[in-house]
Amino acid sequence: MVEQRRERERRQGERRRGKGKRQEDRAVGGDEVDRAWDALVATARRTVADGLVVGTSGNVSVRVGDTVLVTPTGVPYDRLGPDDAVGVGLDGRQVLGTLRPTSELPMHLAVYRDTGARAIVHTHAVHSTAVSTLVRELPLIHYMAAALGGPVRVAPYATYGTAELAGNVLRALAGRTACLLQNHGTLAHGDTLDQAYDRTAQLEWMCRLWLIATASPAGPPSLLTPSQLDEVTAGLRNYGQPDAP
Repeated sequence: MVEQRRERERRQGERRRGKGKRQEDRAVGGDEVDRAWDALVATARRTVADGLVVGTSGNVSVRVGDTVLVTPTGVPYDRLGPDDAVGVGLDGRQVLGTLRPTSELPMHLAVYRDTGARAIVHTHAVHSTAVSTLVRELPLIHYMAAALGGPVRVAPYATYGTAELAGNVLRALAGRTACLLQNHGTLAHGDTLDQAYDRTAQLEWMCRLWLIATASPAGPPSLLTPSQLDEVTAGLRNYGQPDAP
């Protein structure tokens, strides 16, 4: 009985310390971090709901100042709550939370350090991953490639979570906001989580379109020329509603 009581007291102490650490982290992060974490969790859950990932595959991150909030490794997104926030500095040092960050952290940090990205979505989307095994660059099947900066390149395969993969992704992203990862999936970044997610969805749609077109017995699909894509790129500069005064 004494040993059981001591074990209960030990567990209660661990829970109190963990709760205290989470409260301290939130105090350090502030409201902006809280809002960003909520948006990150919502985006991660959306990747599952829309079939872009299965289980705990893929990951999402968002930058708040010099802190990168990122999904933790091996935790189902529907179990994540406000107390589960994970944050790291640009040097990879964990500064927020007790859960371990995603194993793809090196790739996320490399993109943040090398680009102006403020949010990243990485998925294992089926059609995009299939295309990554077939070509080195997604053919110009649709003008929405212009919204991603041009023809979408495929980053050569490397083991997940490695510096090699991070380097391959950076080269594939040069001048682009999205790329395919060979035999792996997709990565898209943007100024916001919504923008990064939208680019991910657009890429998956274009890959599905290309697979359907190439499977048709009617013959190879027509493709856009670089000059045609340039015309769309120019038009997209004025796309959407003007900023509010």
